[in-house]
Amino acid sequence: MTFHMIQGGPTPVAPFSHATECDGLVFVTGQMPDQPGSPGVLPEGIEAQTANVMANLSIVLEGLGLSLNDVVMTRVYLTRFKEDYATFNDVYKTYFRENRLPARTCVGVTGLAYDALVEIDLVVRRPSNIQL
Repeated sequence: MTFHMIQGGPTPVAPFSHATECDGLVFVTGQMPDQPGSPGVLPEGIEAQTANVMANLSIVLEGLGLSLNDVVMTRVYLTRFKEDYATFNDVYKTYFRENRLPARTCVGVTGLAYDALVEIDLVVRRPSNIQL
């Protein structure tokens, strides 16, 4: 098993690795909607927060030689589920190729770090021809 911390990656909000890897599967820790170097500073609204979360996930993936095209499963956590679900989906789907959406679980939660509106974690399969 390999534990990854990505140089220049998002600042962890707790004691964890950006990702762990085992047998070709990469488990990416849930990312927050802040920007690297500005922990806890969040933009307003679900659209901007979703964009920041996806950017942070992409930074971690790129640091591992992967991309959103390699994602097989996402888990989404929304603090204002009823209010933000439809708008979140509109933004989220733009990050994946049409007809290539990963499996997904999306749940409403009572709170997230930094009082964020959204957090997303990933399960990714490393293509067999890419080794790190």
